[in-house]
Amino acid sequence: MKRIYLDHNATTPLHPDVLQAMLPVLTDCFGNPSSIHSYGRAARVRIDEAREQVAELIHARPGEIVFTSGGTEADNFAILGAGLALKEKGRHVVTCRIEHPAVLNSCEQLQRLGFAVDYLPVDRQGRVDLNLLQETLTPQTVLITIQHANSEVGTLQDIEKIGELARSRGILFHTDAVQSVGKIPIDVAALPVDMLSLSAHKLYGPKGIGALYLRQGCPNLFPLISGGGQEKKRRGGTEHVAGIVGFGKASQIAGQRLALTTIDDMRDRLDKLIRENIPAVQRLGCPRHALPNTLNLAFEGADGESMMIALDMEGIAVSTGTACSSGSPMPSHTLSAMQVPVDKINASLRFSLGWSNAFGEMDTVCRILEKVVRRIREKTPAAM
Repeated sequence: MKRIYLDHNATTPLHPDVLQAMLPVLTDCFGNPSSIHSYGRAARVRIDEAREQVAELIHARPGEIVFTSGGTEADNFAILGAGLALKEKGRHVVTCRIEHPAVLNSCEQLQRLGFAVDYLPVDRQGRVDLNLLQETLTPQTVLITIQHANSEVGTLQDIEKIGELARSRGILFHTDAVQSVGKIPIDVAALPVDMLSLSAHKLYGPKGIGALYLRQGCPNLFPLISGGGQEKKRRGGTEHVAGIVGFGKASQIAGQRLALTTIDDMRDRLDKLIRENIPAVQRLGCPRHALPNTLNLAFEGADGESMMIALDMEGIAVSTGTACSSGSPMPSHTLSAMQVPVDKINASLRFSLGWSNAFGEMDTVCRILEKVVRRIREKTPAAM
């Protein structure tokens, strides 16, 4: 059975060149980067090289990259670190309702520490109202944290205008760009973003490594992990050298591929084939402002989990929502915030394409999906 992987927003396969870059670090270059002997210095050189590669992908300075254990820790560090560092200046934070749980849970932690947090609603396409954002800001606001791209529907927020608003009010602006880095060009030298989270395993790198971009001149964040003086005393603990090297190589490859991708054409072909061959299908999200690889569709009268399992048995991997919240009995918080009816939430599938996918696979997916949806609908005719 030929397998087709369409769940790249959950994670991506490790690129072969990334693995080759990591192997020597796992075997020969094993020194502690904090050691001053030759073994340690060799490891330090590899970290420095990787930091430059990650920085180059988003047009940052190498010194603005702080390595973390992943996107979740980067979000935690940005939000809790900024809140705790600036609590004497103000205790108000603004975010939105469709953020990743790493952001939402960090904001809830701040609330337990006495902060006020406003969770902005989004429209039916998943976009934040900039006028409402402006009205929500107060003299006590110290942080705005709004995601760049949503993992479930692919909707992109206007982080340039949000950042300009934040900067005009002297407010720090953080964006979770875990889903957008490596998929679309990002230039933090031009964007008014103070902090930006990214993760290696979303761009064909290893799991367990991520980074937080911290613009030069930002206030010092309160460190969440205390230890030695690693990462300029911003994040203690011996560095995950192999993961960092893999992250660097993955960033280099992603930067080279950005100008070559035709993934949006594949996504549009899949969307067109499905809606031409399967009746009663609705696209969820914002077609005009969206990631080029993400497609979320609701199939009236068909259960999403049943479709996902049936497709998996046919060798096709898709998702019914964000992988980090799989197993939750609650409907998708993103789709709920977008005012999608519960029956459509439960009938939705997310297709997230990647570099390894081919145009011909889209025809195969549609052909198999049409059979799956028809079979499920025949079992529940009252739903149509």
